[in-house]
Amino acid sequence: MNNSKVYDLTIIAAFAALIIVLGGIAIPVGGLGVPVVLQNMGIALAGMILGFKRGGLATTLFLAVGLVGVPNMAGWKPLLAALPGPTVGYIFGYLIAGFVIGAIAQQAPRAKGPRIAVFIGAGLAGVLLQYFFGSLGLVWRMGLSFTDALITNVPFIPGDVAKVVVAALIATAVLQAFPDLLPDAANRKQNRLIKEAANTAE
Repeated sequence: MNNSKVYDLTIIAAFAALIIVLGGIAIPVGGLGVPVVLQNMGIALAGMILGFKRGGLATTLFLAVGLVGVPNMAGWKPLLAALPGPTVGYIFGYLIAGFVIGAIAQQAPRAKGPRIAVFIGAGLAGVLLQYFFGSLGLVWRMGLSFTDALITNVPFIPGDVAKVVVAALIATAVLQAFPDLLPDAANRKQNRLIKEAANTAE
């Protein structure tokens, strides 16, 4: 395995671990058992900083470890314990959001202001996907109409918007300090190293 793949796997695992750690904060809201969590902010951070592939894979790894009993969800419950509950749709929404946020975010310009704006847009797109799939899960598990299920998300909107803005600011600051975390920057660095090695061999 070459160094670039080891680097990618390390970064993916680190962000998956971050998302799991953020699951320790879970505040129940209302009577449907859907808590306020910080895990969706971790997913937003992964997508914004790592882009489509690595950000999506970080979210995938975060979910996958729960299938073998690792306590990875809100309140540090394993995914297997959460799947039968009303939050199952949100879990699927996490998976889709990780890739979508990354796909949008990696198109952001490098200028600070426009980058933050694109990151916020990417994060909000991810939140909307989580609401959509989460509502489908509530229809399935709770027998609600889709409209009523959507309405249950209303109390979460201010907090989720705030988390997206905070994630965008943090991601922008991280990428300013560590630009090689960007997928395109990583590729340029890898290509440069390959060319340097080839020139040295000659």
